[in-house]
Amino acid sequence: MHDPSGTALRQVLLPEPASDPRRQVGRRCVLALLVMLATVLLVYLGGDGYRDSAHDRLDLLGAVYYATVTLSTTRYGDIVPVSDSARVVNILLITPLRVVFLIILVSTTLEVLTTRTRRLWRIKRWRAAMDQHIVVVGYGTKGRNAVDTLLLKDVPRDRIVVVDPQHKAVQAANEDGLVGILGDATRTEVLRRAQVERAAQIVVATQRDDTAVLVTLTVRQLNKHATVVVAVREDENAPLLRQSGATVVVSSSSSAGRLLGMSTLSPDSGAVLDDLMTVGNGLDVIDRPVSAAEVGGSPRDCGDLVLAVVRGNRRLPCTDPDAAVLHPTDRVIAIRRSDALPG
Repeated sequence: MHDPSGTALRQVLLPEPASDPRRQVGRRCVLALLVMLATVLLVYLGGDGYRDSAHDRLDLLGAVYYATVTLSTTRYGDIVPVSDSARVVNILLITPLRVVFLIILVSTTLEVLTTRTRRLWRIKRWRAAMDQHIVVVGYGTKGRNAVDTLLLKDVPRDRIVVVDPQHKAVQAANEDGLVGILGDATRTEVLRRAQVERAAQIVVATQRDDTAVLVTLTVRQLNKHATVVVAVREDENAPLLRQSGATVVVSSSSSAGRLLGMSTLSPDSGAVLDDLMTVGNGLDVIDRPVSAAEVGGSPRDCGDLVLAVVRGNRRLPCTDPDAAVLHPTDRVIAIRRSDALPG
């Protein structure tokens, strides 16, 4: 019988606070030992108030034996408290110690039993909160760098969801404070677990171009309006990805090749281009709305170096005559020093 909650537990991995299981087990063992020693001490000091059927007087071994069988609730009856003081000690001290000892022993079992319910509750709450978030498919080199850039652009970690078929990659995303979905992103049910249908942007950074095409097609079936940015290795696959629904296609091999060629002929030009592609390092490319003071003016009058004007669905170079006068609804793509960025 299919268990949807079990599938969610296995494939939706939320970041957990860092903890060392060995330290937790060690702490519990120390607490249990302290409870045991306290019980032995109480019984041994009040040994005259106990009757031992095997010995004339309760010795240290008998005290250890009594503490062991008492804390474990075995109680064979061969050693019993007979004096009033011994019985009072059992009522007021040893019985509470027995309860504490049992709590320590069963705490691990209770934790296992409650972990499933707690995780299901966290996943349900997370799904309810996810809307207009960013889904990153693939957490290899490209995916990680994309996430690093998003974080440098002040995107909150809880608004990013990583999807990857490799368990190690999803664990790495969890260690970075991100929610991870374990599974093949070409499958609809996996993308649904990432709430792709409610996402605002999707980054496809898979290792293979054919996988990127399948993921893009599947994403577009679930979400017609999100911005889909896809990394592709070969330029010849870029048109196919655009036909599949990609908003932007980034060719990693040709971009790297052009940067290498530019750097070979002009190292300074290559350094500037590399600077532009590194967020928070010298110069940054920004996308911002036109301010009220800039409306009606020229892109050349803006405080930033404007490269293009975005008007509706059109992207106009700053040299285009239509971009000579800025409109209230325009956005500008510009270069700004990273130390001038707000926040």
